Amino acid sequence: MDDDFMTRFFENDKECTQFVLQTILENKNITVIEEVAQKVVKNLGGRSVRLDVYARDSSGTPYDIEIQRADKGAGAKRARYNSALMDADETVLGMDSEKLPESYVVFITETDIFKNGCPVYKIDRYINGSIPFNDGMHILYINGEYRGNDPIGDLMHDFHCKKPADMKNKLLADRARYLKEDDKGVRHMCKIMEDFAKEERDEAKIEMAAKLLELGKMSEEELIETFNLTDKQMQVIKEKVSVLA
Repeated sequence: MDDDFMTRFFENDKECTQFVLQTILENKNITVIEEVAQKVVKNLGGRSVRLDVYARDSSGTPYDIEIQRADKGAGAKRARYNSALMDADETVLGMDSEKLPESYVVFITETDIFKNGCPVYKIDRYINGSIPFNDGMHILYINGEYRGNDPIGDLMHDFHCKKPADMKNKLLADRARYLKEDDKGVRHMCKIMEDFAKEERDEAKIEMAAKLLELGKMSEEELIETFNLTDKQMQVIKEKVSVLA
């Protein structure tokens, strides 16, 4: 249930992502045509968001799958924010808002954060508590503690398995076995984790440099020398500061 490992588990694997969505939404007709791990959805006027696993199906519906060990990372407003930025990412200039596709934000949490024993918690909007609002926005929380004798129970069992041999779903077991036991898969996992760590460091460096430039603490030349910035990184920093001004 390690969120970094699970994110990389689904990277470039439409079949596994499709299987998880079909299981969670109880819909075997979902066909994933696009899948991106750690997709960044930008908000030029504020904080951007990094989606753990982003997918799109053949009908154009976008999905955000978030794997969360800590309850604080799966709050209601985090779900609302992710959903809002996904909507913004779907729009283009002059687009009729009625053409927005349905969207799904799915949190798979290590614990039962709502403490109600349900395998799946579905959040939709209603008028006066009973009439569906039908805005097309769906938020789901999957209880990682659930172990019922059903597809969701089997899926959560597999998400917590350390050994591929103990997993119930062959598709997921084969993927885990490749990443954990196959030499090529292990090297691949190590490489992408190294790339992810470098990307995280670069993002932190850019954020710090942008703050220093915004506050007037350092000049562009000083930032370039201090943080060893590339021309592209410096351009990103100036764009961030320009938006905040």
